[in-house]
Amino acid sequence: MKNKFDLQAQLEGIYARFPEASPMPVIGITGNYEDLTCKIGRGYYQSVVEAGGVPVIIPPVADRHVIINTLQRIDGLILSGGGDYNPLWAGEEPSPLLHGINQERDNAELLITRLAYNRQIPILGICRGIQTLAMALGGKVAQDLSEVRGHGGTEVRDIKHSQDADRSEPTHSVTIEPDSTLAEIYKSYLSSLCVNSFHHQAVSDSGTKFRVVATAPDGIVEAMESSEYKPILGVQWHPECMESGLPLFQWLVKEANLYREAHQLHDRILTLDTHCDTPMFFPQGIHFEQRDPRILVDLHKMTEGRQDATIMVAYLPQPTDNPTAFADNIFDKIETIVRDNSRYLALARTPEDLWRNKHLGLKSIMLGIENGIALDGKLSNLRHFADRGIVYMTLCHNGDNDICDSASKSNQTHGGVSQFGAEVIAEMNRLGILVDMSHAGEKSFYDALDISKKPIVCSHSSARALCDHPRNLTDDQMRALAAKGGVAQTTIYNGFLCKDAQATILDVMAHLEHAIDVMGIDHVGLGTDFDGDGGVPGLADSSELLNFTRQLLRKRYSDEDIQKIWGGNFLRVMAEAQKV
Repeated sequence: MKNKFDLQAQLEGIYARFPEASPMPVIGITGNYEDLTCKIGRGYYQSVVEAGGVPVIIPPVADRHVIINTLQRIDGLILSGGGDYNPLWAGEEPSPLLHGINQERDNAELLITRLAYNRQIPILGICRGIQTLAMALGGKVAQDLSEVRGHGGTEVRDIKHSQDADRSEPTHSVTIEPDSTLAEIYKSYLSSLCVNSFHHQAVSDSGTKFRVVATAPDGIVEAMESSEYKPILGVQWHPECMESGLPLFQWLVKEANLYREAHQLHDRILTLDTHCDTPMFFPQGIHFEQRDPRILVDLHKMTEGRQDATIMVAYLPQPTDNPTAFADNIFDKIETIVRDNSRYLALARTPEDLWRNKHLGLKSIMLGIENGIALDGKLSNLRHFADRGIVYMTLCHNGDNDICDSASKSNQTHGGVSQFGAEVIAEMNRLGILVDMSHAGEKSFYDALDISKKPIVCSHSSARALCDHPRNLTDDQMRALAAKGGVAQTTIYNGFLCKDAQATILDVMAHLEHAIDVMGIDHVGLGTDFDGDGGVPGLADSSELLNFTRQLLRKRYSDEDIQKIWGGNFLRVMAEAQKV
């Protein structure tokens, strides 16, 4: 029998193999605070260890540098229980029924919750923690249960929510929504679960970012989870005190493992979004270095979503006066933004530029044109824009132009690609500019395939088989595109994903996987159309692009295939086009 007090023997056991320990996700737990002491119940950290995670206690410090550096080092977050919030954080005055507030924790935990949410960090809120989620993310908390009506208008039947029994003893039941993450976690319990209860406050409104997934018999909200397909869950009871609570911690550790895996993968691969319309907003005085709510792509959101690069286009509506100057003005603004943020941002023209920038710790912007009217009918302007650094030009937008007929608002002006359009395609081949046929009509698409000597792309087009819209590609188009070595980048514009419903990240995955089934893994990618009305729940802006990787990992795509999807295929075609 080993002597537990023999430190050297324990060290020899550690160093007898390599690596010394298996990798485990780090779970941060917000500490309670009282009597000048930060403390945490042993059930929290013991449950994390039993679930396979590494617990670390996060003290209630509201310093942004401390919080952000903490979030960079954890893979999951537990918001622990404790006292009441100061109602002023909710814009309310204190009710006579309010208990003791814990001002030391309030600011720190509201900040860490918002920042963790923006970084897609998995979160489990427990008791006060579910209320923290609501307070921080658009919901409401009643200062006392007597002020709460039953969820969904249910008849209120009062039950005791602050038990006198031992904390490990369940004292009331909750009803679980069948189509929820919570139901999947507790599938062996069917629709009902018995829980413990120690609270006098409750979530009165989950807000739009959450949906209620469990209620007590009196209608009190007992659990809520993300309505945006994010790994965020809050429960009103204390699972760390109950034998039946372990599955919640196992869920969190599993999600934290996936988050950790996605982050490590993003360290190794290059992530490129092939179509972004953010420059349309630049005339509004956008600050790209700020987390600007007016735009879906900025330095903060790209960093939170672990996005390396984006192709920003100069979009030209029809008609546009002085279209060449209009496009130049957009590129001037992009160059100014890059110059002003040169410590973090750089332009790129080639795949090699993108990889160099990544290794230097820089985000990359590539330039493109959306609508060939930018040429103003002059072939010589292609050389001008090539010199400015564009990597592709979308030949048309909504409505025919002098190059080709469009998929939308078309009068079949040319019956496909015009004679001028054929000259444009040939010159783009000569200059190394990718031919982009998103927005083009079917005849234009097939004409371009025949005319171009290089593979062509569709920078932001989804599958017509799943959503019958003329902007989407038919299976025949996809097969023809793949046969010529091209790529089709699934887009996340709601109307191109679902015709009569709100699309979500699950629809994006369905369109992507349909394209893979038809074209093969070497001919697909992602072109978000962010700030061109692109964005759906789960992939609402650049900060959520990490969720796309999590979905790919869930579906067990290999690292190699994920890199192909995340821009590798598109860059292969770009490199081929640039061999001139």
